[in-house]
Amino acid sequence: MPWLNARGVNHPLSDQQVKGMLKKYDKNRDGKLSKQELRFAFKEMGLHFCRRKAGKALRIADNNGDGYINEEEMTELVQYASKWGFRIS
Repeated sequence: MPWLNARGVNHPLSDQQVKGMLKKYDKNRDGKLSKQELRFAFKEMGLHFCRRKAGKALRIADNNGDGYINEEEMTELVQYASKWGFRIS
C-alpha cells in the first residue's frame, strides 16, 4: 500500500488518492500516461530504478497494448505499484 509521509507521520493512501496523484503527471492532458510521464511520476514519488519500473508497470497494466495507461488501466497500475510500498512525501 502506498503511504504519504507528512511531517514525519505515515498515512496510508487509497487507490483513488494514488490515481489522482498519478493523473497529475498527464502533462499533455490526453487522459493517459505515457512511459515518460509514468517514469517522471515514479521518480517524483521517490522510487529507485524508476525507468525500469515504469517500463515494467506499463507492460503489466497496458491491457490494450497501445503503449499508454488509460483510465480503465489505472487500477491495474496502482495495484502493481502498491507492491513496492513507496512513500510519497
